[in-house]
Amino acid sequence: MSHAHSPVAVVRGRHDSAPVAESGPVVVGVDGSPASEPAIAAAFEEASSRGAPLVAVHAWYDSTCEDFSGTVRIIPRWEPVADDEERLLARRLAGWQEKYPDVEVRRVLRRDRPRHALLEAAEKARLVVVGSRGRGGFTGMLLGSTGQALVQHAGCPVLVVRPEVPVAE
Repeated sequence: MSHAHSPVAVVRGRHDSAPVAESGPVVVGVDGSPASEPAIAAAFEEASSRGAPLVAVHAWYDSTCEDFSGTVRIIPRWEPVADDEERLLARRLAGWQEKYPDVEVRRVLRRDRPRHALLEAAEKARLVVVGSRGRGGFTGMLLGSTGQALVQHAGCPVLVVRPEVPVAE
């Protein structure tokens, strides 16, 4: 999987032996980085070809820091943060809805860890699409913590889409 030059689908069995949803939406994780653009493109294509709605999930979480007595949450005023995150999601989806007018899009913004929000959305999804790397981490790794969590725990197929890397000659 780490050397694939094309999207990789991971299909696992469900732990509760329930069938994978055949009528649910396609879910795409949108982290706000330009690296998520290939995943968004693949998700729209998959949703269109399946006649399925698309759920675009964007999640962010608050910061924490350690002090001598334990963990202390730093909680800013959430309204401006939520407005910024909503604009970020709108920018990432811009143009795609015009290109795929047949795809009904629902935007989900969550103040939560991305893996939690996407695993929850995956419970009713027929497919989850994520980029191979988003914010932070080591660029040589295929999956970050969110992708790893989805591949290991999602109850539906997961499509991992790598950004196009120019081939060295």
